[in-house]
Amino acid sequence: MKLLAIILTIFTITMSTPIFTFSKNANISNWRIVDDVVMGGKSNGTFSLNNDGYGEFSGKISLENNGGFSSVRYSMATLNVSEASKITIKLKGDGKTYQFRIKANSKDRHSYIKPFTTNGEWQTINIDLNTMYPAFRGKTLDIPNFDKASIEELAFLIGNKKEEHFKLLIESISLQ
Repeated sequence: MKLLAIILTIFTITMSTPIFTFSKNANISNWRIVDDVVMGGKSNGTFSLNNDGYGEFSGKISLENNGGFSSVRYSMATLNVSEASKITIKLKGDGKTYQFRIKANSKDRHSYIKPFTTNGEWQTINIDLNTMYPAFRGKTLDIPNFDKASIEELAFLIGNKKEEHFKLLIESISLQ
């Protein structure tokens, strides 16, 4: 039984496809901030590489002018996910709840979403693709959960309906 567990672990590790791995030399030019300012809000998020080479998404959420969210989005070449079942993210949060989002087509208005809560320590978050539900502007849509063959955009969003500072460090995102 122990040997089977070792073989499965090795198989899982070798079947991992990196989507993005942060380092001091990583090119983050395809990552962009989208805050509630697009609709009159006053939240302020930033994204950069910190001194340790991690992606750092941080800022302040404001509820002024009906605001309340900040996101960082990564646009990429079409990534085939037809053989994958989950996305694995290595990150360190601040104890707050965030959303991980993907789009099958970058031109889609809706995203597929999975909330996760951080605990202040380094974590490995595993998200089953088929559990990601469709939503647009905070409303769940009446269409199936993610069942597409590819993705073109991913994002992290914070919007907990309260004013707060936030900080999320990201080490890597991979497909499994």
